[in-house]
Amino acid sequence: MSQYIFILVWIAAMFFLKSVMSGGYRVENILGKKEYRVSWGFAAFAFCPVVIMATFRGDMGDSYAYKTMFRNLPNTISGLLNYIPSVTKDKGFSALSGIIKCIFGSNDVVYFCVLASIQAIILVTIYRKYSTNCLLSIFLFIASTDYLSWMFNGVRQFAAVTIIFASTKFMLEKKWVPTILMILLASTMHQSALVMIPIVIIVQGKAWNKRTILFLSAALVAVTFVNQFTSILDNMMQETQYANMVNDWTLWGDDGTNVFRVLVYSVPTILSLIGLKYIHYENDPVINFCANMSIVSTGLYIISMFTSGIFIGRLPIYASLYNYILLPWEIDHMFTKKSSKIMGLFMVVAYLAFYWYQVVITW
Repeated sequence: MSQYIFILVWIAAMFFLKSVMSGGYRVENILGKKEYRVSWGFAAFAFCPVVIMATFRGDMGDSYAYKTMFRNLPNTISGLLNYIPSVTKDKGFSALSGIIKCIFGSNDVVYFCVLASIQAIILVTIYRKYSTNCLLSIFLFIASTDYLSWMFNGVRQFAAVTIIFASTKFMLEKKWVPTILMILLASTMHQSALVMIPIVIIVQGKAWNKRTILFLSAALVAVTFVNQFTSILDNMMQETQYANMVNDWTLWGDDGTNVFRVLVYSVPTILSLIGLKYIHYENDPVINFCANMSIVSTGLYIISMFTSGIFIGRLPIYASLYNYILLPWEIDHMFTKKSSKIMGLFMVVAYLAFYWYQVVITW
């Protein structure tokens, strides 16, 4: 339990250090607008405990399965080239793992360190550049327990998620060719990444535009007619690696995503609707984009609450990472200076309570 507490103490220390720093800020050009950001080194240093924990994870989550897979991989390039055609799904992740083994050796601790480092570099780079409060974004990623759910458990899918997250600049600038190529690359890690092809179109434009409202409405219709929705979904998945998905979650007794998790992840969406006039007034392309991603995340979570937490509940992570850019901005821009401090404190306490609930009660 001490490691889960230490990581929060570390982040608190980073906040204190940032408050007494006289320098260490850099100018970033974000879609033609100059913004001040903490140095990349400081942001990476704040994230270090996550990488260390992910490296020395023991058998937490799916770690044993990943260790077994890694140990069975060839340790030469020629052997890897012969091995990959025999892999039946998500060949890209097997290829990435094999390349790591060929370069760094057969030690699975080093393997997890390399994977965690790649994911951390992407997360830190995007949060540092696009968040108005990088440290707060990192705190939210940790306190939401996403670091445990994905860097310790759903590693294969999170490899796909971070590849797409790394393409944020392309999505913001509407560079469709590199965006689609990145999604296709991510889909070789985890086929679920293909869901992002329609999503990157839906989230373009101003916050709460007609496309996002239509998507949220469709999600509500899906849960209203959940039996018909699951039947359609089952038919659609028959020719993919997710065939019989609906039957599987029924047999496993998967009764959907926990309602508290859905509520927590929906807060940035709710705030974006309440304070929509502030978002429209600023008309910041990054915040418009993040607000729409948050809406998509909420819609998917609503569906997963009434269907499957194991299958459908894994999809929102492609969009929910943008909540941690959106929420700090909402706290800073939708309230007065005094109120924002109160709301910020309330947000931190609420996320700490959720962290405790997930780590101590649920897990």
